[in-house]
Amino acid sequence: MKLTIWGAAKQVTGSMHLLQSHNYSILIDCGLDYEKETYQEENQYFPFDPATIDVVILTHAHIDHSGNLPTLLRMGFNGQILCTPPTADLTELLLMDSVNVFLSKQNKRTRGKRASSGPKPLYLHKHVMDTVDRFVTIAFDKDFTIKEGINLRFIPVGHLLGAAAVVLSIQEDGQEKRIAFTGDIGRKNYPVLVDPQPIPEVDYLVSESTYGGRLHSKDTTIEQKLVETINETCIKFPGRLIIPAFSIGRTQALVYSLNKIFSEGLLPPVKIFVDSPLASFATDVYRKHHHLLNEESQDFYNRKGDEFEFEELSYVQDKRESISISNYHEPCIIISSAGMLEGGRIQDHLYHNIQNYYCTILFIGYCAKGTLGNRLLRGDPIVRLRHRDLMVFATIKQTDLLSGHGDHDDLLNTVKQQQPQTLKKVFLVHGESKSLESLSAAITASGYSVCIPEKGEVFEL
Repeated sequence: MKLTIWGAAKQVTGSMHLLQSHNYSILIDCGLDYEKETYQEENQYFPFDPATIDVVILTHAHIDHSGNLPTLLRMGFNGQILCTPPTADLTELLLMDSVNVFLSKQNKRTRGKRASSGPKPLYLHKHVMDTVDRFVTIAFDKDFTIKEGINLRFIPVGHLLGAAAVVLSIQEDGQEKRIAFTGDIGRKNYPVLVDPQPIPEVDYLVSESTYGGRLHSKDTTIEQKLVETINETCIKFPGRLIIPAFSIGRTQALVYSLNKIFSEGLLPPVKIFVDSPLASFATDVYRKHHHLLNEESQDFYNRKGDEFEFEELSYVQDKRESISISNYHEPCIIISSAGMLEGGRIQDHLYHNIQNYYCTILFIGYCAKGTLGNRLLRGDPIVRLRHRDLMVFATIKQTDLLSGHGDHDDLLNTVKQQQPQTLKKVFLVHGESKSLESLSAAITASGYSVCIPEKGEVFEL
């Protein structure tokens, strides 16, 4: 059995791992690597022939795990894509949105220029639909035979609706070899989502390390943080709270938390706008797979109804309605995408409010270097929006309480569920250098053998 790490090696994005046994090739994830500005050009080339891949296993829907699947098909892949039912539904939404991003960037680049200038979109809507046709969905905790001698099981890991660790049992040369890929590991007691389930005993573990060396805040709850921020922004003063949030996952967790706050009367009513069509579609997917939400969410639904719908909440649909929010002069909360401020309707709201002393911008997720969100968080006094340099008078805040990733202790505990004497090797991927090294040191100190692979490094298992 041979493992090649082709993506998310010593970086966060572009998850892609190739497992080969008896001339059968399994690709685990096929994500976009967008660490470089030239990511569209870079992602159209694979370090292997896509036609030689027999099957793809998808851990979850996020674009850094799923976003290059249509390119794989376009370049010759002709097999099935195995995933959980919610992952199939959410991936379709995200891939369609990805095409829209490609086309939007192309339109901006080619305005007034030749149509051939700049990179072309990696794929189009028709390629996404071809990808969706390849999905074969498998329920959690069910054994599935990929082919004789190769069995698969999906283990719930929280993080996002449908997200799974992949556990493969492979019969090879009269032996059974077991390997697990964590995908992205969630955290306990996260709004709406189930807690990560222990991964069964395996011989090899490929683990993410995003939050290696970092711990989440534990001195308060997300509801307490939201109550405090809303009270300061919208109750004491007639201001507006703008929350940049990714449309899938983060927005649903935030809406549910706000529903709990207002349904319990912890604050007087405040108007809430969810300004993201993608978030509305994703919320319907959460409703469709409601049986997979956590017990607290199920109980809330039985007592008070839909977790994602309440009196103060409005889902904004068309652009005209979105623009009209700027004329709403009462205190309000605006939830909009994208989470790092790199496009989407959130930029319209920033443009109208970045110089508003009565506005607070609350970041609830990670903002990569170079993004507008990162510039605001580091305290830049002036930012550029719509070709204008604007002074930042709004209050900028951040919380990690809605991060969907498990922290250092969560990652370490995932490894420590395995027996050191039977787990032969831990491969750490999907993390920046500091995170990888910090987590590697902690795992090694706990008695396990650890490796931080280079991109393209091959391991005989």
